[in-house]
Amino acid sequence: MTNILHISASINGAASTSRKLGDKLAKGLSAKHGMDIVERDLAANDLPLIDALRFEANNTPPEERNTAQSELAQIADELIDELRGADVIVMSVPIYNFSVPASVKAWADLVARAGTTFKYTENGPDGLLTGKKAYITASSGGVPVGSEVDFMTKWLEHFLGFLGIPTEEIVAADGIMGENADQKIADAEAKVDQLIS
Repeated sequence: MTNILHISASINGAASTSRKLGDKLAKGLSAKHGMDIVERDLAANDLPLIDALRFEANNTPPEERNTAQSELAQIADELIDELRGADVIVMSVPIYNFSVPASVKAWADLVARAGTTFKYTENGPDGLLTGKKAYITASSGGVPVGSEVDFMTKWLEHFLGFLGIPTEEIVAADGIMGENADQKIADAEAKVDQLIS
């Protein structure tokens, strides 16, 4: 059985536009391809920020970790296992202050592990989580997705590629705090319908 990992990050819970789009996409892909869905809600999981001790623990081979390091590395190991076990990753992420929510950066700092999710080569870093694909469902109150002030989707697409995961499609409902919000959301939902038809 293949898996979809649906990662959401909005603090708005079930009312989140990015999450609703991601739910629809993940469930549609699941029904179409017979895939299981694994959910990871970064807004609810209260991920720790990386510090020197956690960084050292995360980069110590499991068989060499002491008890304290094993405890510190446990959440990163769990998040990395979720990525490894997924064939499709659906990232449902809003734009907060022009960029990713802090919880997404915390997640990225935990799953970026040299020798495990990427490696350094003479030609630069090489992603090790290959054979997967990602979709991003994004929302913003005012920032146009893809614009010069959108540092979220560009960064997230780059980060996933850094791990070896190409982004297939970005579905965005942007500017939804302004005029025609309902139409913008409907247009994004229609794009999801195309992807799962």
